[in-house]
Amino acid sequence: MNQLQNVTVERAPARERISWALYDFANTVFSMNIATLFFSLWIVSDFHRSNTLLATVNGIASVLVVVSIPVFGAISDATQRRKPWIVGFTLIACISTALIGVLGERWLPLIGVGVVGTNGLPAPGDEMTLPLLGVLAAFVIANYTYQGAQPFYNAMLPDLVPKNEQGRLSGLGAAFGYVGAITAVLVAFPFFQGSLPLLGPVSPGILHAMRSIPYAGVGGRVSVFVPTAILFLVFSLPLFIFCRDHHAITEKMSVAWREAFRAVRATLQETKTYPGSLRFILTSFVYQDAMGTIVSYMALYAVFGMGFKEGSEATLFVVLTIPAVLGSYLIGKVVDRIGPKKTLSLVLLAWVILLATMIATPSRTAFWIIGGLIGLIYGGVQTAERPLLLTLVPSHDAGRFFSLMVLSSRAAAILGPFVLGQTVDRLVPRVGEPLAYRAGVVTIAIAMVIALLMLRKVPDRHRVAESS
Repeated sequence: MNQLQNVTVERAPARERISWALYDFANTVFSMNIATLFFSLWIVSDFHRSNTLLATVNGIASVLVVVSIPVFGAISDATQRRKPWIVGFTLIACISTALIGVLGERWLPLIGVGVVGTNGLPAPGDEMTLPLLGVLAAFVIANYTYQGAQPFYNAMLPDLVPKNEQGRLSGLGAAFGYVGAITAVLVAFPFFQGSLPLLGPVSPGILHAMRSIPYAGVGGRVSVFVPTAILFLVFSLPLFIFCRDHHAITEKMSVAWREAFRAVRATLQETKTYPGSLRFILTSFVYQDAMGTIVSYMALYAVFGMGFKEGSEATLFVVLTIPAVLGSYLIGKVVDRIGPKKTLSLVLLAWVILLATMIATPSRTAFWIIGGLIGLIYGGVQTAERPLLLTLVPSHDAGRFFSLMVLSSRAAAILGPFVLGQTVDRLVPRVGEPLAYRAGVVTIAIAMVIALLMLRKVPDRHRVAESS
């Protein structure tokens, strides 16, 4: 999203900067508990629905983002207002997330690991189709609005600090995000099965107080959705209260929303002016597709592919998130030293090696080690890709190209999960769950190899700059 030209940006007050960064904590709570950990296993494991169904509802949310970002972005650019979009999308996401828990507890059977209550409903079958569709619709809305807030959140950054401080503030947000991922699991787990990862059972008094929250008291995965919505909202409030649009245009503006999709096409045509930019955006489509898929299915892979006991996957995610903090910092230093293209190439190569090792070494010990190493490199893609794009296009055009990358990454989120879901669902009856899920990981490894090969022909402008 483009910013107004020739505007002098001064550092915003500390409470505003910290409030902005805390939103990264807030939205990561949703990302970890809903998009990654609990919802997928609730649908696939507890209700025995297909991986393809899960991929389909995720794909619908991503399609909605792809078709709406240009229109909403054009309106936001014309008015230079970001905060109303963030607030609106976030409130809808929180309400929809809570609604998943309400519908799940009232209209679906209470089944699965950790459930201590019952609502007397029959076991899941065809008669549960309508209530389940309501839950899936609530998830689509929650996932769409969670994703929809991100471009407007990112677009607030240049208004908060001068350009030479944007990296530090962005890094602070990323750090809060990793803390948010760990906090999300620690808060949700007592509602799930009455204990904490690595620490053991919660005292009865504390557990009783926690489970007194409406629609969070029956245990199991259905009980984590309302607390997650509350946590998401609470850590979003500082942005709602303290942040503002510093350069909002108050007078009535003509919003050229009809031109928004044409602008996307024009940006694609303009990639011919900047050699390597289109290839890199296509490359990002492929590796974002692979990364988004592995994150969405990691919990399912741990349980069905590796045989981890249900519930232990949360401990796994807490432990494997810790290396990401250190890895992002170290990879940032590597980018400054050898350049973004070489760094990204090394990160993608590491992905290929680790995924291949995961497929070939199906032991739980190896999975812990490989998972830790994946955590170490996970933030490396984002760390390297932004400066790499900035070596390919001039800074005054960067906003449009970053928006194009957002569309690319959302479109990628449609294809990968569907391919993996179809692979697993078709192979399970023939070879069993462990082999079927490993075959699914093969599709992700192939995508990473393709991305690595495509990246080779992207120009290395960092090397040119060093030699000049």
